[in-house]
Amino acid sequence: MTPGKEREALYEDASGEAVTTVYSNATPPPASDSTDEFTTYFDQKIPIPEDEKHPWFSFRKLWAFTGPGFLMSIAYLDPGNIESDLQSGAVAGFKLLWVLLLATVIGLLLQRLAARLGVVTGLHLAEVCNRQYPKVPRIILWLMVELAIIGSDMQEVIGSAIAIHLLSVGKIPLWGGVLITIADTFMFLFLDKYGLRKLEAFFGFLITVMAIMFGYEYVTAKPNQAELLKGMFVPYCDKCGPPQLEQAVGIVGAVIMPHNMYLHSALVKSRQINRSNKKEVSEANKYFFIESCVALFVSFLINVFVVSVFAEAFFGQTNAEVHNVCANVSIEHAGLFPLNNDTLDVDIYKGGVVLGCYFGPAALYIWAIGILAAGQSSTMTGTYSGQFVMEGFLNLKWSRFARVVLTRSIAITPTLLVAIFQDVEHLTGMNDFLNVLMSLQLPFALIPVLTFTSLRPVMNDFANGLGWKIAGGILVIIIISINMYFVVIYVTALGQMVLYVIATIISIVYLAFVAYLSWQCLIALGVSFLACGHTYHLGLTAQPELFLLNNIDAEPVMSR
Repeated sequence: MTPGKEREALYEDASGEAVTTVYSNATPPPASDSTDEFTTYFDQKIPIPEDEKHPWFSFRKLWAFTGPGFLMSIAYLDPGNIESDLQSGAVAGFKLLWVLLLATVIGLLLQRLAARLGVVTGLHLAEVCNRQYPKVPRIILWLMVELAIIGSDMQEVIGSAIAIHLLSVGKIPLWGGVLITIADTFMFLFLDKYGLRKLEAFFGFLITVMAIMFGYEYVTAKPNQAELLKGMFVPYCDKCGPPQLEQAVGIVGAVIMPHNMYLHSALVKSRQINRSNKKEVSEANKYFFIESCVALFVSFLINVFVVSVFAEAFFGQTNAEVHNVCANVSIEHAGLFPLNNDTLDVDIYKGGVVLGCYFGPAALYIWAIGILAAGQSSTMTGTYSGQFVMEGFLNLKWSRFARVVLTRSIAITPTLLVAIFQDVEHLTGMNDFLNVLMSLQLPFALIPVLTFTSLRPVMNDFANGLGWKIAGGILVIIIISINMYFVVIYVTALGQMVLYVIATIISIVYLAFVAYLSWQCLIALGVSFLACGHTYHLGLTAQPELFLLNNIDAEPVMSR
């Protein structure tokens, strides 16, 4: 096409009506399939009301944007996080609360990048990866993210099954709890048939249940507020050794979850935003960030409740001390704690039992209800993550039921087998392995989101500035280093040469792929000499096939 010549492209505006827009030669038209992005999941988009009286900040607009951030925040409250919280309190007391605060703030900054990608491009992270990466890296990336989702799903199903086991006083076996979790997850997943806002309200209800249940435990334990504030705002861990260090690393790995980046970048697409209007896009970014701040603040408080309960009541306790207390109150689970002077080792199941021993049966059942709410809500959002990732990477247009059956089956099958053939202690013991698995997958969300939000051809005027590029790069390096340390600690504890060899081989392949993604990321961050003149073959083309904010400052010529 000759310079200066104009062309027409047909796409749908925010209201769903067909609009013909005239573009200049330098402006690529929309990707042909970008108009179908909402038909595979969302049946509606939430309109944003006008509020001319409050142009800078409007509570009406904030309410319209409220929802995606709270669904995203559920990943910070899943059973894996709750177990990390209670172990942190039992092992280190209040001393690691500052790590939890720091990890939550880092998570917020990374979620901001994911949300901005979805708002600015109109495509979620998996869809952008599908369009920007070559075929082989794209498939590997998809498999790695699916592994993370499966690992997270297993933790969530385990948590729900244990909660049901506790609530039924052991009458419902673990495998029965797993089956119940499968059934009610399918039922809840179809709530979006009644409207997106009702679905978001239901998730809000589950978060409220968790806040009330764990808040009750907090009030019952009456933690020392001075020690709590000191542990939260003084970044120091007095008399801490390897167990506390490993727990600190575990907190970071549990809080920052890879599939949550993919989920949040997709959820923000549920709002009606005219992406050709720079003001609307900027406004959407602002309100989504405010909502994310509020949502993660709520999730942080709930996590603090759990840490504080176990820090106040059980830090420094031995197995023998807990055994004697449980035996004196006629708790049948006293045998869970051997008569030795080892430091108390707790998990989600033992945590509920310990609370029952010290604070009465009501504390045990309230704990179980909180865990059930955490497991159910995170199971549903995990399933949504699986659907978005599968649709985005593979461009599948399956029915909702088919996608749910596949994603749930992959996660449920190994969990059900373990529940049938092992006891509750082995089931909760899987969490350590699953935390390592998800830690390994973190680069496959963090590197792509930093890469694409730093590319001006993708983000236009909303690309990361120099400060965000430097800060984002440092955060990614720190997080990956911390999680690799966590993995090394776990592998060396296995103590078998065969496992060392297998781990070494896997690590070489893993690091090679991370290095490939990092190479592309550094090019996007401005280290141009690494491109070696072959950026096109890396997938980071000068003119990507995405239709983004082209002509963002100019009002397009429209004809209806």
